[in-house]
Amino acid sequence: MKKIIMTLTLLLAVIAVNAQTKVYLIKEISPDALVRIYNALGVKAKGRVCVKISTGEGSNPNYLKPTLIQKLVDDVDGVIVENRTAYPGDRMETKDHWQVIHQHGFDSLFAVDLMDEYDEIRIPVKDHTHLKYDIVGGHLANYDFMVCLNHFKGHPMGGYGGALKNLSIGCASRNGKAYIHSAGKITTPDNLWTKENVGDQDGFLESMAASAQAVVNYFQKRDGIIYISVMNNMSIDCDCVAHPQPVKLKDYGILASTDPVALDQACVDIINQQKVTAENDPTDMLKRIDKQHGTHTIDWAQKIGLGSEKYKLIEIK
Repeated sequence: MKKIIMTLTLLLAVIAVNAQTKVYLIKEISPDALVRIYNALGVKAKGRVCVKISTGEGSNPNYLKPTLIQKLVDDVDGVIVENRTAYPGDRMETKDHWQVIHQHGFDSLFAVDLMDEYDEIRIPVKDHTHLKYDIVGGHLANYDFMVCLNHFKGHPMGGYGGALKNLSIGCASRNGKAYIHSAGKITTPDNLWTKENVGDQDGFLESMAASAQAVVNYFQKRDGIIYISVMNNMSIDCDCVAHPQPVKLKDYGILASTDPVALDQACVDIINQQKVTAENDPTDMLKRIDKQHGTHTIDWAQKIGLGSEKYKLIEIK
């Protein structure tokens, strides 16, 4: 009997290892590398394809450059999609956001869609701990497949920004951003940035996970969704910060997965594994993530069934 139990235990362990999500890695950051890692996923973008990125604040230099992503966007025949911000800045008003899109060169290479320019829609959430629904840009309904193309970096409120943030805050309309940041308290940016409305940090992080899951479920019921994260120009501040802190980390590479939770976990693990040198210092990034309890977003996303923190890293040479 003991031998049978031991055999079953070993078999279950093998199954668990084999069931781990694959996260692909290329230690090269180039237009060709983006296409190669997309192909490695083995999931073909089809139907009406949107590529969700952050266009970055006008004075922020760290956003993913159009020339870097051009081959991938062309390969999937995608439309660049974005939404306005809930904070005062270069992308809060429609005309100003379009100016940034033009200034950063996106509209000269791609079709671009500001999804909440005219309206917004509510989509279902599975986790109702804080949110009753997710409020996204109305034009999300125009697409069948999403390439969630993320710039991995730090973030003033979330600790870090990756796939989960791009899916949640990134896909939310202005009102949706207020709803997530306030953990379901308000549905308009009016009076958002008060302690009363944004005081629950874990509630905010859990709301990000819940709204990210809503977007994932939305596209899984259509033609699908994949996730690619570029680890370059990694300031501790997000591309949403007008004047970010200096970059202290070396560019690392590109990661991709069919699981946003595994992908974010892999990126955070890579930062944790970095050694401090004169040219590469992860200290500030790790402090920012820890201060904002940033990994709670990943933990909560796993808890509600969005994905798994367990993964197998596969490097593409």
